[in-house]
Amino acid sequence: MPQDIKQAALDYHSKPIPGKLSIELTKPAATAKDLAMAYSPGVAEPVREIARDPELAYQYTGKGNLVGVITDGTAILGLGNLGPLASKPVMEGKGVLFKCFAGVNSMDIEVNAESPQAFIDTVARIADTFGGINLEDIKAPECFEIERVLIEQCSIPVFHDDQHGTAIVTVAGMLNALELAGKTIEEAKVVCLGAGAAAIAGMKLLVACGAKSENIYMLDRQGVIHTNRDDLNQYKAMFANNTSKRTLDDALEGADVFVGLSGPNLMSPEQLKLMAANPIVFACSNPDPEINPDLAHATRNDVIMATGWSDYPNQVNNVLAFPFIFRGALDVRASKINEEMKIAAVHALKELAKEPVPADVLTAYELDSLEFGPEYIIPKATDKRLLGRISSAVAQAAVDSGVARLPFPAHYPLESVDDAYGN
Repeated sequence: MPQDIKQAALDYHSKPIPGKLSIELTKPAATAKDLAMAYSPGVAEPVREIARDPELAYQYTGKGNLVGVITDGTAILGLGNLGPLASKPVMEGKGVLFKCFAGVNSMDIEVNAESPQAFIDTVARIADTFGGINLEDIKAPECFEIERVLIEQCSIPVFHDDQHGTAIVTVAGMLNALELAGKTIEEAKVVCLGAGAAAIAGMKLLVACGAKSENIYMLDRQGVIHTNRDDLNQYKAMFANNTSKRTLDDALEGADVFVGLSGPNLMSPEQLKLMAANPIVFACSNPDPEINPDLAHATRNDVIMATGWSDYPNQVNNVLAFPFIFRGALDVRASKINEEMKIAAVHALKELAKEPVPADVLTAYELDSLEFGPEYIIPKATDKRLLGRISSAVAQAAVDSGVARLPFPAHYPLESVDDAYGN
């Protein structure tokens, strides 16, 4: 990163007040009477009510609109294991996105845990503070077991965004890309370079949406994950393919889709040429993709391309999913975020990309026009319709699948964060 941009980033985070979040009052506190209501003796009344019925915490406190953004700092945003404290700017950043895009309050918590079990115990003990928990930047494979156990132990939604947020946006865009390429999810041959949290969750969700597991070739550092390998953990083993393919070249021969969740410049032009007609390439490694979009388009004029970059078309960006998924889950007081809710988010995101793009979105991206096609398979992050479409779809799926404790909200669909709960 150029020095001037580095300094600008440091200045942004430090001036005029360190950090990116603050706490605001929602009740008056100007008079002695106000203070008596806010604390002693008035606070005793809601305390008694919550002790009588714990569900009343949603009525008398901010629990219902509060998400814990929690990490152990073992897999920070492409930077690796730098420890929990170093992750705090990222966790605050997630809080900014929650509030900005969905009106959700958040509290970031960085856990210095000596083991996955210690992390689980810590989070489980504080879970009642929140209406939901967003796990973040926890390395694989530990993240899978951490999330599984916490979902079992907690009565509120627990969602590891590095897994599922990326998966939801990737699958939504891929379904649209396959449609444009004249291919079907059931028949598509998919190569996934990378076998971490996002890769495994993405391929699981792809299968839930219709892909055939025998058509998926996942690769880790040792090559294709196949049934003759004896070095696979239980999560990689789910995608062990009974195949003679061993290398990336082998897997890419005739493939319809490439999903990169690995590292920079790991796909060459020669390898791209091995793919079938109208190839779909999601090169999502950050900060640098597996193949540069300009190089990919120069190599093949029939490629449909997505990356994690904001300055190229089709950005795979978690902010298209997680704020609105939690918004919908919180508003029906869901006990968990299940597969039905994730799939509902996929289809809501997928269908929104096919609708006319609002003028304010075009202005934000300095575009004259934009319509569904190879360079627009995923909605833009500034599209205000995301809040209403995704939160509504997720809330309805929670109700339909039996994990909601409240009915579908009468005030839906939301049109702005000002309509959101607690605002």
